[in-house]
Amino acid sequence: MRRQWALLRGLLRGRDNPLRRATDRREGWVALGALLLLAVGAPAAGWAGGTVADSALQQSVRAQHEERHRVDAVVVGRAPGRERSAGDPEGVERAARIWVVASWQAPDGSPRTGEVATASGPGAPGSPLRIWTDAAGLPVSPPMDVRTARSHAVLAGIGTFLLAAGCVEAGRKAVVGHMVRQRYARLDREWAAAGADWGRAGTGG
Repeated sequence: MRRQWALLRGLLRGRDNPLRRATDRREGWVALGALLLLAVGAPAAGWAGGTVADSALQQSVRAQHEERHRVDAVVVGRAPGRERSAGDPEGVERAARIWVVASWQAPDGSPRTGEVATASGPGAPGSPLRIWTDAAGLPVSPPMDVRTARSHAVLAGIGTFLLAAGCVEAGRKAVVGHMVRQRYARLDREWAAAGADWGRAGTGG
């Protein structure tokens, strides 16, 4: 980035400098184009990415709230095999998810029994419990809320911005690197052509 700013300053200040090479001007224009893309294109890409992600996530939130239902269940007992073991790296997360066996009714009125997770205490058998189920009456995770969806959309926008900025900088380096290689190749050809005349009478006179 420092070289990019130096090339840009050289483009703006040294337009009448007789020592400035044509390649310097071209590298300066490349730096200016990259700077404009970083200032305008990358934020626009981030905004577009965040907007698209937000629209998709909000649609998913609406679909989940339509497909999932809160129902009243009754605790049957503690779910076997769900105890947190000592030294479990996910102990903190699992401590907030207590599994119990519960019974409830599916939307069609048929009885259901199965293991469900709850953030509260397991409760004694017969205790009421609110759970989420799908259209078939099977337990599912709660639907995503609007605030969580919006947070994910913001993160998607930031990620898109960073990706676009990285692509611009990578493109600038690739173009400038190609120009530098062309310049060195041209210098090699000029030195080779000049070296063919070395030692001849009258050269350099």
